[in-house]
Amino acid sequence: FTGNRITQQVFIVGGLEVSTGKVSTLEAINGSTVLLPCTYSSCIGIKNLYFNWHYDDNGTMIKLCEAVIPIEGVEPRVFVYHERVEFVGSSKSNNISILLWNITFEDQGNYLCFARNEKEKFRNHTAIYTLLVVDQIKEVDKSLTVIIVSVLGGVIGLSIIFMVIKGLVVHFLLNDGEKNKECLVSSGNDNTENGHSGAKADNKGTPKA
Repeated sequence: FTGNRITQQVFIVGGLEVSTGKVSTLEAINGSTVLLPCTYSSCIGIKNLYFNWHYDDNGTMIKLCEAVIPIEGVEPRVFVYHERVEFVGSSKSNNISILLWNITFEDQGNYLCFARNEKEKFRNHTAIYTLLVVDQIKEVDKSLTVIIVSVLGGVIGLSIIFMVIKGLVVHFLLNDGEKNKECLVSSGNDNTENGHSGAKADNKGTPKA
C-alpha cells in the first residue's frame, strides 16, 4: 500500500502584545500632568479586547480604568475609577494611553497596562511603566563637556597654526634655493664668456711669424 505523504507546516504568528514604548521610566515634576503611554498589537486582529490600568501601591493593585474594544476601529466605553485619570487613547491607532493629572509624590511607582484578546483564545499581556516624581528636574552638568570642547578647540587651533608656519617656512626656503641656483648659473655663464673674450684678444696680439 502506497500513500501520499502529507507535509504539515506550522506558522508561528506573533500574538497580542502591549507596549509602553522604548523608554519605560518617566521622571516628572510634582504637580505636573503626565502621559502614561500604552499601545497594543496583534497579527490576527482583535475581538472584545479587554484592557485596564492598575497602580501598584506597595503590592496592592489599584484599578484606574478599564474597557472593552469590541472590534478594530470601534471606540471603547471606558470606565474610570480615579478622579485624576483621563483616557486619551483611540482604537483607531491601537492606543490605550491615559493621562494622570496634577501628580503628587504619592503617585510615584509602577503602573501596569494589561490587555486580553478573545480572538486569540484570551491571550493576555502586561507592560509596566514607572513614574518617578521629583521637586525639579536635575540639570546635566555641562562643565566637563565645555572643558573637553575647549581643549579640542585649542589643539585644533595649534595644529592649524603649526601647519601655516610650516608652509611659510617651506615656501621661503624653496624661494631662497631658487635664487641661489639662479645666481650660480649666472656666475658660471659670465666666467665662460670672459674666458672666450680673453682668448680672442690674445690671438689678435700675437705677431705673425
